[in-house]
This record gives sequence, C-alpha cells and structure tokens, in this order.
Amino acid sequence: METRAVRLYGEMDLRLETFELPPMGDGDVLIKIVTDSVCMSTWKVAVQGPKHYRVPDDVAEHPTIVGHECCGEVVEVGARWKDQYRPGDKVIVPPVLHYLGGVEAIGYSFPDIGGDSTYSLVHEHVVEHGYLIKVESDAFFKASLVEPVSCILRGYKATFHLEGEEGAHVMGLKKGGKLAILAGCGPMGLEAIDLALHAGMDPSLVVVTDLDQARLDRAARIFDPAKAAEDGIRLVFAKTADAAELMELSGGTGFDDVFVMIAARPVVELADAILGFDGTLDFFCGPTDRSFSADFNFYDVHYHQHHVSGTSGSTVQDMRDIVRLIGEGKIDPAVMITHIGGLDAAVGATLDLPKIPGGKKLIYTHIDLPLTAIADFGEKGKEDPRFAELDRIVEGHGGLWCAEAEQYLLAQF
Repeated sequence: METRAVRLYGEMDLRLETFELPPMGDGDVLIKIVTDSVCMSTWKVAVQGPKHYRVPDDVAEHPTIVGHECCGEVVEVGARWKDQYRPGDKVIVPPVLHYLGGVEAIGYSFPDIGGDSTYSLVHEHVVEHGYLIKVESDAFFKASLVEPVSCILRGYKATFHLEGEEGAHVMGLKKGGKLAILAGCGPMGLEAIDLALHAGMDPSLVVVTDLDQARLDRAARIFDPAKAAEDGIRLVFAKTADAAELMELSGGTGFDDVFVMIAARPVVELADAILGFDGTLDFFCGPTDRSFSADFNFYDVHYHQHHVSGTSGSTVQDMRDIVRLIGEGKIDPAVMITHIGGLDAAVGATLDLPKIPGGKKLIYTHIDLPLTAIADFGEKGKEDPRFAELDRIVEGHGGLWCAEAEQYLLAQF
C-alpha cells in the first residue's frame, strides 16, 4: 500500500513524501488516517530531531512519520483480528506505548505509522495490547482530539491532596476546591477549562489567566461565567500575572490546584506563590530545555504541604474516559480548533507552530489546502463559495468547527 506522509529526518527536517508501506502480516491492521491535529510536542520533535528522547538515533537513515493526535478508519484487517475489527471502523491509537517501556511512541518513533499520513500500518503488538481503540463519533476531528484532551485529564487525575485527620492521599482535583489555570487561553488551556467545568471535577472556583486580551475574550465567549455560576462554579478570566491580585481572587486562601500551561520560569514561580495549604502545582507543559528549572519555596513544602505534580501523555483508560465524555456530550473539543488545512500544509504548520496565533491546527490528510483560520472563512468566501458555505456552517455553531463543517469539507475539497 502506498502512503503519503510527513517524515522526520533530523532537526527541523520534515519532508512530505510518498512511499510504500511494508506488506501486512496476519496480526496487522491497515488504517486510513483522516485527521491529525498538530501538537506542540511534534514541533518539539522537529526542533530536537534525534536529540528527542522518543526519536531513534538513526532517524536520518530510517525516517519516522510524525503526528500522533489522529483518527482514521480501518481499511484492511489481518486474519488474527477479523472478529474484532471491520473495514470502516473509526479508530484512534494512544501514542505512548507503555508496554514497550514508555519511550517509543507513535508519531515519534516508527516508520510505518503516524498521524500525518494518508495510510498507516498498525502492527500486531500495538493491537494485541489494546492500543487500537474503536470510537463512536459523528466527526473524525473529535476523535482526533481525544489524545490531547486525555493528556489534560491525566494531569487532573495526577494532582493530589492529603485529606482528613489521617492525611489520606487523595488523587485528583480537590472537590469544592479552588483551581487556577495559568496562561490558560491556548488550545490546551481551553480544554482544561471545559474539563474542569463539565467532567465532574466539581471545583468551586476556576480562575483562568492570560496576558492576551483577545484570547481571554474568546475564552469568555465560549465559556460563559454566568452559565458556570448556574452549575455552582465561579469562573473568572483575568489578565494578570500578579500574585497579590490572584490571591485576592482566591479569597486570600490561595489555590488548591494550580496548572501551569506554558514552560516559563515566571509562570512556575507565580504558581508557587499562589498555592494554598495542601496545594498542588501541576507542571502540565513540556519544556524543550532539559535543564529548565525555577525557584520553589521549600519552607512552604514543609509547613504548608505544597506539592508538585507533572505528567507526560496519557493512558489508554484516560482516552477511553474522554471518548465517553465526548460521546455523552459533556465536553466539546472543538473549542481548541482555530485552523484547518490539508496534508500539504502539515510541514509548515508544524515548523512554524509557535509563530501561528490561535489554537489547534487541524490537518485533513486526504486533501490539499493551505492552512486557513476559521475566522478567515468569510473573507475567503468572497472568492471561493465553498468557504462562504463553511463560514455559514461554523457561524451556526457558535463560530466553532463542527461535524457538519467536516462533512462539507470532505465532500467539497
């Protein structure tokens, strides 16, 4: 089977190429990738090349396919799995293969499978460990975003507190507690808000900071504080990096959980400064600098029970939990998406990712289309009626990408 894919050869060396996949074995499954959302982790892979701990040292001779936030459908099933999968099944694949030691990952380490491809080969060991997950969804993009959303859920599950007279170790956000999401209006921050409000986390206060007023305004349009208040949650959007102002918003107690969404020393130190008693700082973002560090108050670690938590990736169960939450309509990952494009846009979108404003960049691998902001559909529609129709569709869904828009895109482009 011939595939077209973006492959990594070295530092800042991504190439869109067409090549043959190896022959299928009886334990393999061939899938057609339909969507892949560009992750900042893929940009980090491109920046570091073989220096990245998930990338093979010989990637220049044996390039790997990048992209790991993907969804596709089954095309062909090896004899071993004929009773479990059928052509047309919609599927996702957790990228980090924990059974291999947690280092090798899809989108980083393998030459035959990755999100930025038209077709990928899921090898037997992946399937037999339960890493080819069938999903029920009205849109490929929603399933494609299961992976990044599940990473946020993993972070929420990993934070912890010492509760009661016995100091029991209780995992997860503090029930009825105060949550701060710092630098929280990027794509991952937006979905962190969605999960905090709608996935049974039950905080009493959610404070979201950002220094970009336009991003704060968009977040407030998507997540109405008045609606959150109806559900018993005080939601505050604040353009600040001032510890005193944030402490005041907390009522002077500090926050039970503080999530740091960008790898910046001042943000980490701000998080430390606003932790309350028994508070946990969750360092959610992954730095590219292996020596990245920040000051942390160890007096407060001892006397005020301050904790630090950090996670990378998610588990199969996290992804199944997110599939359920999306299926139940409790969360909508569409809030993350601000751009769409075809596979021909994937290299540029990845290499220039930090320079492109907005949220998630969603790649449809079987079309060619320059990376296009959803906000620009109306203007583009003056020359291309297809964009005018896409603009009409998304405006009918609150300005968000949606299943109807995806169906139109795949039919018309």
